[in-house]
Amino acid sequence: MDNVISVILGGGRGTRLYPLTKERSKPAVPLAGKYRLIDIPVSNSLNSGINKIYVLTQFNSASLHRHITRSYKFDNFSKGFIEILAANQTIGSLDWYQGTADAVRQNLRFFDQPNIEYILILSGDQLYRMNYQHFIREHIKSGAEVSVSAIPAERRHAQALGLLKIDEQGRIVGFSEKPKDEAIIDSLSLDASFFEKRGVEPKGRTLLASMGIYLFNIGVLKEVLKKSQKPDFGKEIIPEIIKERAVHAYLFDGYWEDIGTIKSFYEANLELATFRPRFNLYSEKNPIYTSPLSLPGAIINNCRIIRSIIADGCIIDSGEISDSVIGFRTRIEKNTTIRSSVVMGADYYETKENIRANREKGIPNIGIGENTKIVGAIVDKNVHIGENVHIENTKKIETFDAENYMIRDSIIIIPKGSVIPSNTVLIENS
Repeated sequence: MDNVISVILGGGRGTRLYPLTKERSKPAVPLAGKYRLIDIPVSNSLNSGINKIYVLTQFNSASLHRHITRSYKFDNFSKGFIEILAANQTIGSLDWYQGTADAVRQNLRFFDQPNIEYILILSGDQLYRMNYQHFIREHIKSGAEVSVSAIPAERRHAQALGLLKIDEQGRIVGFSEKPKDEAIIDSLSLDASFFEKRGVEPKGRTLLASMGIYLFNIGVLKEVLKKSQKPDFGKEIIPEIIKERAVHAYLFDGYWEDIGTIKSFYEANLELATFRPRFNLYSEKNPIYTSPLSLPGAIINNCRIIRSIIADGCIIDSGEISDSVIGFRTRIEKNTTIRSSVVMGADYYETKENIRANREKGIPNIGIGENTKIVGAIVDKNVHIGENVHIENTKKIETFDAENYMIRDSIIIIPKGSVIPSNTVLIENS
């Protein structure tokens, strides 16, 4: 894989994941108690033998840069690297990235290196495990100039996906981005025999959807981006080039989730806390790498825990936790109940000076106070939650904005560093 570069797209402002992206870029959003979203494509690349990796980002990249610097170190003889290319003004461009293709276009000079033949373009906000070696081998075997990784999909999801039509040789002959017209969806539908011939059980799936993962021959990539100034791969570049270039589909039939919204982020995390999640974090052959924090094991006293992840460094003193993810350094005081929630934890343990300052300000310490109940929420890092607090969307409100919390898709989100005073009942205050 010495002739391959992975390019991970960090995305734009991440508005659909706001407020989790208020102070961090999308790839830096925490996942499963101890990881970051960026760890998924980076780990997939490393496990596939690809160790030349660029991450393209432009918003709130400081925490992402810090995480990558701490997590991924290569020795002097491996020739491997992970570099962040943040959008900046240059002689060639005064604009920020306008889309996925524009981001790659503005950085082509970094990828055009001796002996590099293929550019693998990945998303920074997806949860899946793929051996890219299989993808690259199939690309070479088919004689493709461009390959698009695609996954079987059910019709009910059609309007949210980019749909592909391919011929018997695997070449893409049709593409429609989030089609609304039923006739268009019908024209892109495939028979069950199409999947069966390729060793895939249809399971009611009749469509093929783009995963937003692209493999280009580097020469073709340069020509395509020079010829077209369109800013986006999925919406514009790929549909444009299927008539004149050999663009093939690579069929993938594993677990794949696009973590682009609050709802998908919340649901993916809670599924990881189930006893047999579809995405396996416990693979020794293909581990998910992240920052080694050297934290002690969690201390748990007299607590009932059901289908939950408890990360390192937590201190939990009695109560009940069910169907939840508890991130590292989380402090939970007595008689607290947490259900169907994602608690991201803390970046640090508070010192005596911090605790004294909290007392002077009249705010709770970082963590969750006694006799508190949290149901159906995402609690970001370094949040101060007092005693006798009730956080639960009992009124089933879909969307709401308040000073110290938000609601999206009926999920309560407590932004990073927020303060919830003792004796607060959030939704009643709405």
